[in-house]
Amino acid sequence: VTSEDSLSAMDGNNQSVVSEFILCGLTNSKNLQVILFVMFFILYLLIVSGNIVILVLITTDPHLHSPMYFLLANLSFIDMCLSTNTTPKMISDFLREHKTISFAGCMFQVFFSHCIAGGEMVLLVVMAYDRYVAICKPLHYFTIMNLKRCTGLVLISWTTGFIHGMSYLAVVVQMPFCGPKEVDSFFCDMPLVIKLACMDYHHLNTLMNAECGVVAVTCFTLLLISYTYILISVGQNSKSGASKALSTCSAHITVVMIFFLPCIFIYVWPLSITWLDKFLAVFYSVFTPLLNPAIYTLRNKEIKNAMKRYLVTSENSLSAMDGNNQSVVSEFILCGLTNSKNLQIILFVIFFILYLLIVSGNTVILVLITTDPHLHSPMYFLLANLSFIDMCLSSNITPKMISDFLREHKTISFAGCLSQIFFSHCIAGGEMMLLVVMAYDRYVAICKPLHYFTIMNLKRCTGLVLISWTTGFIHGMSYLVVVEQLPFCGPKEIDSFFCDMPLVIKLACMDYHHLNTLMNAECGVVVVSCFTLLLISYTYILISVGQNSKSGSSKALSTCSAHITVVMIFFVPCIFIYVWPLSITWFDKFLAVFYSIFTPLLNPTIYTLRNKEIKNAMKRFIDKFLGPK
Repeated sequence: VTSEDSLSAMDGNNQSVVSEFILCGLTNSKNLQVILFVMFFILYLLIVSGNIVILVLITTDPHLHSPMYFLLANLSFIDMCLSTNTTPKMISDFLREHKTISFAGCMFQVFFSHCIAGGEMVLLVVMAYDRYVAICKPLHYFTIMNLKRCTGLVLISWTTGFIHGMSYLAVVVQMPFCGPKEVDSFFCDMPLVIKLACMDYHHLNTLMNAECGVVAVTCFTLLLISYTYILISVGQNSKSGASKALSTCSAHITVVMIFFLPCIFIYVWPLSITWLDKFLAVFYSVFTPLLNPAIYTLRNKEIKNAMKRYLVTSENSLSAMDGNNQSVVSEFILCGLTNSKNLQIILFVIFFILYLLIVSGNTVILVLITTDPHLHSPMYFLLANLSFIDMCLSSNITPKMISDFLREHKTISFAGCLSQIFFSHCIAGGEMMLLVVMAYDRYVAICKPLHYFTIMNLKRCTGLVLISWTTGFIHGMSYLVVVEQLPFCGPKEIDSFFCDMPLVIKLACMDYHHLNTLMNAECGVVVVSCFTLLLISYTYILISVGQNSKSGSSKALSTCSAHITVVMIFFVPCIFIYVWPLSITWFDKFLAVFYSIFTPLLNPTIYTLRNKEIKNAMKRFIDKFLGPK
């Protein structure tokens, strides 16, 4: 009756006025938070890279195309999802003073944590069944565990997880939240969120914990029964059977114990100890996804052999490519900007100062946008990404150019040259697309102001930024694939301060003219297409706003002037380098310096000098840290 009354209160009087929750995190010590940031950042990189290695090996190696490794690949994918649901947020919060999460973000974590964890529990049961069939019915193994059945079992595990997660989400989203909003953990978990509801939560909390406990204990019991049955069944046939079974299943048993025991303690154990719950939550959401690839690679001979085969194949492929391409050139010589030693010293000082200004200026913008709540809007989210891209664009070329001013022999390795070609076109292509996205953002802000935050929500902004990075990556890869296959056997002097595609192609031992025209045309199409879209968008803004008021055009120009200036500074040099048919060496060098060094420097200058909100944010930041205590 009490539960029914609670649910009725939830349905009839949902007072969810709380728009965000405060996460208490793991510790309040700032020094310890910095240490934890570094530690968990490294752990997360290891989780992602380790599980990706397993996925790549299982996908590419025919020796691992078996039911066991098909299930293991799914386990690695689930582990990455489990960790990604909570770890990135926890890592970023270590650097934040105010650790908040939106109501929607909290619901997202509640759903996916239980969806993924529920799916993993059932998947571990499926893997135990796979080991049972492999050991107890080896002759029928591939008949029973065929691809259709394996796929069906994996779908069942995901469906079970989805239902489990949805059952939690359906309850928590209907609860009234109107008062306290501090979650005493580093992520939103159901038992902690329920305690913040403006209602008697005890019966509901017991009910939800019981539901989760039943799932965890049921799966764990099935696992214990299955492995006990394996030991008994195999042990009856041979004296060494039990040890053989344990040897075969030891990796899986280890993973099961690591994952299930923390879950059972959190959701089944009646007593709740905050620090222990936090430790166990960290353990199963961070350390379990890390230990899985470690256990399966260190204790599994087939995985280790597959890794050796993969490395040998990669080395052979590189050797074959070197032999076929006749690329006997191991390094290139960069002619730089000038041969005058005195002028090189002056240029060293100038560009060193400029690079420091680029990094510091764009870092200031990133820090201000990240820390100031007044700048948490779509426009500044995109501006932060632009600042990051600008730093990457300059860092790809400028440090090498600066160091070469002090060197007599200005050389760059073949791999370093390829790296510059890829990243220069990847980053530049990404920036072009991002500038188009920023133009779309200004169009929505000016022409559809009432729907601005609905249209340019965080999900859409993130998607548009990912599209810009993906476009840049594809653009850069298309260049890298071509230049990496070219034969280099003779001249190796590049008449510039960095490796650019048109200059490197000219050094190939082949007729390069048609290929050079083709690659310049491809780059030209990207540049002109993006520039045309930008011109159309801003023309549309001027026309649309100008029709509503006489001062509309000036208002639009005032709002977008900073962005238009950045667009012109970035695109015009690119168009002259890749689209203009005539090539003048000194002019091309000047334009390359302009868009790779001056553009990343001018961006923060333009946005700070012409933008009141950025200047106000800077004043607040200075007052906060340097003002009177």
